[in-house]
Amino acid sequence: MTDDWRKDRIGSALRGENPTVLRRLDAGFAVIGDVQFLPGYSVLLADDPAVDRLSDLPKARRMSFLDGMDRLGEAVERACRRLDPALRRVNLEILGNTDTFLHAHVWPRYEWEPAGLVGLPVWLYPRETWSDGRHLLGPRHDALRAAIGEELDRLAG
Repeated sequence: MTDDWRKDRIGSALRGENPTVLRRLDAGFAVIGDVQFLPGYSVLLADDPAVDRLSDLPKARRMSFLDGMDRLGEAVERACRRLDPALRRVNLEILGNTDTFLHAHVWPRYEWEPAGLVGLPVWLYPRETWSDGRHLLGPRHDALRAAIGEELDRLAG
């Protein structure tokens, strides 16, 4: 499979071609992030690429999206705490400054992060951290993917 799915993350998820999809949720797709310098980083993608912001959704659909964000956040927290006791917390963010489709970031934060960054927004990590090949999503993240997926399933029940 090529990386063409990156050009249309939601459409590729709808077609079953996005390899980062962890689970289909009511109002979107739980996906694991392309970069894993903070292991467990995940994103909730809205399931309609035309939806630009949370306020574009009708109230019931909006609440469903927010419920999915909460569920993904809790799944990441449970899985990451089990895999790394240095987990501090999970940050949830809906930004929309770059990608023009509704999505929510789920960032696990750890005690082992550099002292100058641990209490700051993740977006202040140096640019090279984001593109460092050591942090790109790959087969070494399969156990993490599985753990988050299992927690998503538990929380669905």
